[in-house]
Amino acid sequence: MAADAVSTSLVIGATGLVGSYLLHHLARSGQKPYAMSRSPHSEDGAKWIVGDLNNIEALPAPNVRTLYCTADAKLLAPALQRLLTPSLKRVVAFSSTSIMTKMDSEIAGEREAMKRLAEAEEMIGQTCEAHSVAWTILRPTIIYAEGRDQNLTPLSRLIGRFGFMPVVGGGKGLRQPVHAEDLALGAIAAATSPATANKIYALPGGDTLSYREMIGRIFDGMKMPRRIVPIPELLWRAVFVWAGRMFPGANVAMGIRMMQDMAFDARPAVADFGWQPRGFHPVFIQTD
Repeated sequence: MAADAVSTSLVIGATGLVGSYLLHHLARSGQKPYAMSRSPHSEDGAKWIVGDLNNIEALPAPNVRTLYCTADAKLLAPALQRLLTPSLKRVVAFSSTSIMTKMDSEIAGEREAMKRLAEAEEMIGQTCEAHSVAWTILRPTIIYAEGRDQNLTPLSRLIGRFGFMPVVGGGKGLRQPVHAEDLALGAIAAATSPATANKIYALPGGDTLSYREMIGRIFDGMKMPRRIVPIPELLWRAVFVWAGRMFPGANVAMGIRMMQDMAFDARPAVADFGWQPRGFHPVFIQTD
């Protein structure tokens, strides 16, 4: 294998939100990374290969020095053994700060999902260390990229449609939304820093603000007046059957968490790989 082929990277989840930014910035740095997706793709700046973490035996395993995985860590964990080539030196995998905020959720499915995510993080670390591969796990907060994400973009569409947004208990809980592009840049920095070996980092955004203020800034970015309607917790629980229709995929705990702080310490990431995310000033476009 030629030396230049060994020196590249592999991005799993390359068609996703963070993965697409990863490919872009790796290419801008002069690399030509491998990009893995479940169906064929062809884009400049990457060598696309077809692979599915659910089909471990058929996974391709290119000779790379760095493996980035923005796909579900629960899928990566059992497949990682297959991907550990002799040339691999670093694994950077994405998890979520939800592992700390939903472990005690009143929703049984959320508790079970976080238990499995914690087990996946542990398995990734153990597998890497057994093969002398340095690993880093990154736990983002609320990920957004205007018009593309599944967290804040749907809220902007509801605001555009109804002109107001209900928040439970006044939305006093703290949030730190983080842009997907900043996460890609952070992953690249973490992969090249010796200080990040075998560590887990929370990656919050540049601003810590209340849930209410986060929603307010979405209104601001849409150039709409802030119309935020506080809803008491008991009323939220009572009318959730209706609210569930208004917010597809929602559950009652999502509203309750608007009152709970979900803020994380960025200082370890700042110290070890210069984490410097942007502040939260999104610009969402109104759609019909």
